[in-house]
Amino acid sequence: MTRLAKKATIYMDPNIHKALKLKAIETSRSLSDLVNEALKRALAEDAEDIASFDERSTEPLLSYDEMIARLKKDGRI
Repeated sequence: MTRLAKKATIYMDPNIHKALKLKAIETSRSLSDLVNEALKRALAEDAEDIASFDERSTEPLLSYDEMIARLKKDGRI
């Protein structure tokens, strides 16, 4: 663990904790390392989603009815 790391207490489902411990053992990594990696991936995914929303913010909005009509016209439903 790096000198700049912060300590936190988290509560998780016992089955998730068990799976995480097994993965840590099998990969010779710490629980903290696995949790940090998963959180970084989740945050990066969120950042990508936000960027996508920002990129499409100027697109015209469609109502639900308009979207259904388009799907029907295209033969998707």
